Amino acid sequence: MSLLHQLAPKALRLFEAERAHKLTLLGLKTGLGPARADAPDPILASSVAGLQLDSPIGLAAGFDKNAEVPLAMAGFGFGWIECGTVTPLAQSGNPRPRLFRLPADKAVINRLGFNNQGLGVFQRNFAEARERAPLARIGANIGANKQSTDRVADYCLGLEKLWGLPSWFTINISSPNTPGLRDLQSADALDELLARISETRQRLSADQPSPPFFLKVAPDLDEVEIEDITSAALRHGISALIVSNTTLARPEGLRSRYRNESGGLSGAPLFAPSTQILRLFHQASAGRLPLIGVGGISNADQVWQKIAAGASAVQLYSALIYHGPGLVQTINRQLAARLQAEEYASINDLVGTA
Repeated sequence: MSLLHQLAPKALRLFEAERAHKLTLLGLKTGLGPARADAPDPILASSVAGLQLDSPIGLAAGFDKNAEVPLAMAGFGFGWIECGTVTPLAQSGNPRPRLFRLPADKAVINRLGFNNQGLGVFQRNFAEARERAPLARIGANIGANKQSTDRVADYCLGLEKLWGLPSWFTINISSPNTPGLRDLQSADALDELLARISETRQRLSADQPSPPFFLKVAPDLDEVEIEDITSAALRHGISALIVSNTTLARPEGLRSRYRNESGGLSGAPLFAPSTQILRLFHQASAGRLPLIGVGGISNADQVWQKIAAGASAVQLYSALIYHGPGLVQTINRQLAARLQAEEYASINDLVGTA
């Protein structure tokens, strides 16, 4: 990793959070990212619902909402990149300020509200990336517009417009920043949503095979809700669950001045609760439903804990704000070294061992 890439995160933290993010995207679009990452050790090769990954470390949705820089981010060592969340119509999101760093807590609070340029721009950008790198592991995270009168139809439209491009689709029903969206996690609403998505998937699969379908859930769930979601996902052919999105909870001990801002909390304070929810989903599915661990990851030991708790792969984002993109290759190297030291043949052998 060059000195430029080591210094950039510190320099960007001098700017307001959302401005820094836009400058990061601009820099990556103009070629300031690395040409390519070092190839991960083969021991890190993993599989999630048939999706073959060189490394289990993925970029979570939210960083690249409009699919502008997925290949640039792959250059930092991510094994897979999730773009979005994209909604059918462009929307500006919630009023600013809406993104807050909590440096003393190594955390972030956001209430962005699915700000994005809509399916048309997303589709064009994604198609360009796919043309340049046909085999790249890039996925699409799709959502519903805030003002939509039929949110289920929004998800189906996202599938129709993007079909044939992503390596996987993620159905995001767990953002806390679109009023009422998390209601789709309730048993009856989720059953209707997944039934209609399944119908759309089957219809579209007649012309082109379906990629895996992931469902992204909240960390703010009780055990009954976990059982209901697991049952619905298995019943409707969901390929894996992404556990989890940001939390509305505010753990005791937060120190930063923005700790009481409304929105979803991510970063270090989310690690323990999201890992516990991951463990409960692993138990609820008895290993029948692959899981992707997200929330608070900033080092190789935390990746290890997520995978041992039941995750087949992981995603991160907030840690990049504090540690920079060089973190990804550091985690890859340290994770491979530990697997070898503890005599694992493959990272897949670690899944669920806790």
